[in-house]
Amino acid sequence: MLIPSNSVEKLGFTEIKELIKAHCLSVMGQQMVDKIQVMNNYDQILKFLSQANEFKNILENDEALPIHHFFDIKSLANKAKIEGAFLSEDEFYQVQASLSTVFAVIAYFNQREGLYPNLEALFEHLPIEKSILKKIEAVIDQKGKIRPNASRELADITAGIAKAEQEARRKIDQIFKNATANGWTADGSLTVRDGRLCIPLLAENKRKLKGFIHDESASGQTVYIEPEEVFSLNNNIRDLEFERRREIVRILTALTDELRPYVPLLLSYHGLLTKIDFVRAKALFAIDIEAEMPILVNDAKLKLQDARHPLLYLSFKAEKKTVVPLNVTIDGETRIVVVSGPNAGGKSVCMKTVGLLQMMAQAGLLIPASDVSTVGVFKQMFVDIGDDQSIESDLSTYSAHLSKMKNFVDMANGKTLVLIDEFGTGTDPQFGGPIAEAVLETLNQKQIRGVITTHYSNLKLFASNTPGIENASMLFDNVQMRPLYILEVGKPGSSYAFEIAQKIGLPKQVLDLARNKVGVNQKKVDTLLVDLEREKKEIFDTKLKLDKQQRQMDSLLTENEKLKNYLEENKKALIRDAKQEAKNIILNANKLVENTISGIKSSNADKEKTRQLRENLSRELEKNTAKTEPARPAKANEGLKPGDWVKLTGSETTGQVMEIVKENVIIAIGDLRTVAKKGRVQKVSKKEVPKEIRRSFSAGTGDVANFSPEIDVRGKRGEEALYEIEKLLDRALMMGIGSLKILHGKGDGILRKLIRDYLKKYDAVGRMEDEHADRGGDGITYVYLK
Repeated sequence: MLIPSNSVEKLGFTEIKELIKAHCLSVMGQQMVDKIQVMNNYDQILKFLSQANEFKNILENDEALPIHHFFDIKSLANKAKIEGAFLSEDEFYQVQASLSTVFAVIAYFNQREGLYPNLEALFEHLPIEKSILKKIEAVIDQKGKIRPNASRELADITAGIAKAEQEARRKIDQIFKNATANGWTADGSLTVRDGRLCIPLLAENKRKLKGFIHDESASGQTVYIEPEEVFSLNNNIRDLEFERRREIVRILTALTDELRPYVPLLLSYHGLLTKIDFVRAKALFAIDIEAEMPILVNDAKLKLQDARHPLLYLSFKAEKKTVVPLNVTIDGETRIVVVSGPNAGGKSVCMKTVGLLQMMAQAGLLIPASDVSTVGVFKQMFVDIGDDQSIESDLSTYSAHLSKMKNFVDMANGKTLVLIDEFGTGTDPQFGGPIAEAVLETLNQKQIRGVITTHYSNLKLFASNTPGIENASMLFDNVQMRPLYILEVGKPGSSYAFEIAQKIGLPKQVLDLARNKVGVNQKKVDTLLVDLEREKKEIFDTKLKLDKQQRQMDSLLTENEKLKNYLEENKKALIRDAKQEAKNIILNANKLVENTISGIKSSNADKEKTRQLRENLSRELEKNTAKTEPARPAKANEGLKPGDWVKLTGSETTGQVMEIVKENVIIAIGDLRTVAKKGRVQKVSKKEVPKEIRRSFSAGTGDVANFSPEIDVRGKRGEEALYEIEKLLDRALMMGIGSLKILHGKGDGILRKLIRDYLKKYDAVGRMEDEHADRGGDGITYVYLK
């Protein structure tokens, strides 16, 4: 049992599984890695550890295992199980290749009988049915194509096709030669049109040769004719090809029928290939981290020699640095190790190394430690690492810690491994220390095993005076003022607060003042009350300011919503009125032009009359000409770009620019989005933006680590789905995420079409595509952002 359930992520076990998956040759092996979990059955753990260790020995000391092909023959076997179905040539080739690998692996271990007993157990009692392979090889060749002599009928048909093709070619060559001699042909040689061999003739000679015209050149000067004599021969070839195709289907169907009784055995072979791939990946990862098989005991204890954190080891290896090994013992005498020492001295890494290596061993994985290390079996693992505060559950950091402590105290026993980082922190040390000490005393009475890190002096004192609990410290170089990352068991360690502060450069008078204050009682009550009153006033002022900004923002949102609704309601009417007005203008303009022309004619083009008529025409034209605004001088905010901070004109509302569309600016104000004209915003510097707004903006929208680029909108109404997708898209754009995954299901395709049509209007969306057919197809849409 793991408490909490996310302990595997806290200790880095999920990353370990991803590294193992990278060594798998097949999807089946990767799926098996995903199923790795912490076990508490001694025999099962020993079997998995021994298999990984034996495969590691093969990779390092023996000939390479003959592994060449890993195909998913499970799906092929299930297909063959259906009456009337048949496997294709390529599918039979996959079965053939997989069976060859299976038999080669079994033969490899048979030659080394007794050397690798745990790996041999993978195919123990598994029959070797080579007749399946022989039946397939009689029909399918080494290239995965059906053999020409797979049946007598197929051989006859193949020979007939070859003979007919030879006759047709001989005939058309003869006709082409004659036509060329007569000067009927165009430049070039025989060519293929519509799958037929044709003669290129000059268009004026097309009546001189009987046959079927398949095509002509772009200029029309050349036609491509299939001669009449060859036409019937080619038809005969086509008929023979159809017969050949029917015969191949008949042969494949018959072969599938022969394969059907062996489907259960094929599934067993599939299982063997999957397990081999899985164990091989574990062994390769063990070589990467220089892991060994520890001594496994069926007891709640461990003794790690030269242990290294695997993820830290890989990171340091890439940087050509060395990890300081860890030596620690937890048994019936020393049940709990309380680790203290300076910050950044390696306390947490020490505790996580113990937890992760124990978790790996109980999952059947070799660990980066000496092979004389001893690892036991714990029925439960309780982990408290990091800050688990929860807004939804109304839990602070300390409340979350206390909630875990309650579960630990209620459920822990002598078979439990407890790992707690920075025990008791998160509240006033005056009260957090005693509570932590009481919890530690209760856990010790329950005979639990564990590693605890702390800075609290009372816990160090309690550990030194309590049987079963041992102090330990991370060593620190007092001369060089640097941590040594070496665990020393038997004495507590100092936090070296003053020494570290001195190295950083804190003034001597400040350090002297701090030393004088050590051991002094808490501050006077009146001073504390004054401080509280000042903080209370600051909080109240901040609240008033936030309330004012919220009201202004609500007002802007209401105004925007009203404008949007008005435009939606009146858009059609406005367009209709505009069209009617334009129509009237055109009619009036036509009448005016006609009247002007008529007046000029009736006045015999009199100059004065013509001038008056033209002035009248110009006045009417000016009435219906749109007035253009004079060009405004360039402003500073016209250089806006995404990421700039702006303030809305006439308010104190501050936000960050997400996108600029023509003259409109999309602004993020906390978790809300609004659109404003460029003229209504004023660019401000980052320094002018209050820290709390920048901090809340960063926490609300910039936490990439907690951002998931996937969303499931199946079962939601269209408007609700689009709203959720729009929020996800906004966050993705602001964080620079490259792609999104939307699960909308298949159904009738209505929701899929609605979502894609909606996303097309975003300039930031580059393209959209379906998921792979095997993993959801058009029920999932990938959105790639520019």
